[in-house]
Amino acid sequence: MSNTKKDEGGFWEMVRTVSWAVVIALFIRTFAYEPFNIPSGSMIPTLLVGDYLFVSKYSYGYSRYSLPFGLPLISGRILFDGPERGDVAVFKLPSDNETDYIKRIIGLPGDKVQVKEGRLYINGAQVERQRIGEFTSYGNFGRYIQSPLYDETLPNGVTHEIIEINDTSPLDNTVEFSVPKGHYFAMGDNRDNSLDSRVAAGVGFVPAVNLVGRAEVIFFSTNGSARFWEVWKWPQSIRWDRLFHGIN
Repeated sequence: MSNTKKDEGGFWEMVRTVSWAVVIALFIRTFAYEPFNIPSGSMIPTLLVGDYLFVSKYSYGYSRYSLPFGLPLISGRILFDGPERGDVAVFKLPSDNETDYIKRIIGLPGDKVQVKEGRLYINGAQVERQRIGEFTSYGNFGRYIQSPLYDETLPNGVTHEIIEINDTSPLDNTVEFSVPKGHYFAMGDNRDNSLDSRVAAGVGFVPAVNLVGRAEVIFFSTNGSARFWEVWKWPQSIRWDRLFHGIN
């Protein structure tokens, strides 16, 4: 066999290998796990800016938003298993059906949800909240900022941490929301700094079809102090204690 034929055979073998790798990667990303990163602080303290996490696509079944580019190949949801109260979920923003949002599922279909003087009420009952300390973050010019940290226990027993700076912020007093059938009520854990279902014009109720998946584990986290090319700074910028940290 000539060198030319050998080269051609090697080229097409490489093409086949790369093609299979792409197909397998797309399959995993579509039906199993998809990586996401956290660009904002609305889910502090559970998720920090610079966290990279895996979201399980199979947890809630599949819709068109499970597919690359939101291809309209699935009508509604298939194999649907609804989220539980307390799940940290990724969904497509209902106002544009394109932007990825990540929040905690607080209200299920048929629930009544309200915030009064900073306290969360579900179906008329005040949700338990216990002060557990302070959460330290970094503000402008390297300043330390301490915010009140609480454990919040939802009616199904799920306990998670929230930040509540005060009980007098604009979203600390709301109307009572009645969650429609086939929809969910989502809130950020950074209660005074989260655009969520409390803002009807911003997020509002989340349709079941817009759910993308459940956040499962943080696989990488960086505090942003090192640029991509500053290899020598990488070890100091990585939050080693958050790697492979499960999301509650």
